Amino acid sequence: MRYLKVTLLIGFLGSLFVAALYEMGVLLQLDRAFAALLELRPPSPLADRMWQYPAFIICAFAISWTTIDISRKSLKCIVAAGAFLEVLAAAWIVHLFEGFFSPFASLLAIAGSFTVAFAYARSDGGMRKKIVADLFGNRVSKATFDELVNSELPLSFEGEMTEATIVVCEIFNHEELTEQLKVSDYVALQNSFLKSASDFLVERGAYLDECDGESLRAIFGAPLPDSGHASTACEAALALARRLDEVNRECLQIWQQRFDFRIGVNSGEMVVAAYGSRRLGNFSVAGEPVEFARRLCAANTIYGSRVLIGCQTYFNAESDIEVRPMELIQRTPDESSREEVYELLELKHGLGEEELERRDLFWKGIVYYREQLWDEALTLFHSARGPDGLDGPLEFYIRRIEQLREGLPQLDWSGRM
Repeated sequence: MRYLKVTLLIGFLGSLFVAALYEMGVLLQLDRAFAALLELRPPSPLADRMWQYPAFIICAFAISWTTIDISRKSLKCIVAAGAFLEVLAAAWIVHLFEGFFSPFASLLAIAGSFTVAFAYARSDGGMRKKIVADLFGNRVSKATFDELVNSELPLSFEGEMTEATIVVCEIFNHEELTEQLKVSDYVALQNSFLKSASDFLVERGAYLDECDGESLRAIFGAPLPDSGHASTACEAALALARRLDEVNRECLQIWQQRFDFRIGVNSGEMVVAAYGSRRLGNFSVAGEPVEFARRLCAANTIYGSRVLIGCQTYFNAESDIEVRPMELIQRTPDESSREEVYELLELKHGLGEEELERRDLFWKGIVYYREQLWDEALTLFHSARGPDGLDGPLEFYIRRIEQLREGLPQLDWSGRM
């Protein structure tokens, strides 16, 4: 919208300027000289108006738009030069049919619009689209890209603390896949995961921060601020899990293999900035909340869960999601306080009555577990089992109680994961 407004303004002013010169007869001497060169009699300005006005108005607006919209300076010049040649060619073709078309009004519109638009394109406002493209490229959706271009948000990104939510999605059965598949099939399966997950999260409004051979990381709440970033990220994580289940079914049909994906979601204050060098750089985030999101993703393999979220994410999105507690953990070795990690189950009101009842039984079982009331906890955990019996975290805690009774130490993944 920003560039459209500038294009319309430059095109209108350019057309108005050329029209004024045309009506004042300033271009008449040039028309007469050109007609004499072609040995033709030039028509009067009134008779020529039906050709000239559409031509120079189209040229003014078209060159304004292409000069502002195209990022490369050389390509801007090539387009303008091409328009010049087309106008001259049009005048020559009309002459071949024994007609007369003066190119001067159109050429003046092209030159004027190009000059003004090129100057604007070199300004801070005009460079904004190129800066956004260089920093973000295809890592954001078209809607986000347009909003970044049209907003008044500064694009320096020299570094600031921002609260955002990180979603990490990773595959954990690489060894099995590499043993069972040819290299080309392994790469194809990996790319089916990466493409589906990255496209899905970007279209949900995330910034795709990382996407490599094993995992991807997306940011909600940056670079565009979003007060509901935690809820948006949780909703996207749940929908992503369902989408990847569909992709897994397709992979099973094609390669007879599935990827074991897990998701970690964490919120907190992190440093957002443009990192890197001229050769390789982009917008990214850094800080402990980013690393903790990766640890949450990996911790799913311990509990048998698929989506784990940090306590800050839960506090921010509590009114919009359904969860159950998973573990009290110590974020860093030098902290005495412990905080809750939660399994993300569904959006608010997304669980049926039986599912809610089993969730509440599990929750009570966790309370007894932490009080070391093993019998009471086991009774509740067994009661919380569903009809299919496929509940990784539930089975984890049942096994864990049996191990604790045998004298094994408490689980602790708070150090380095």
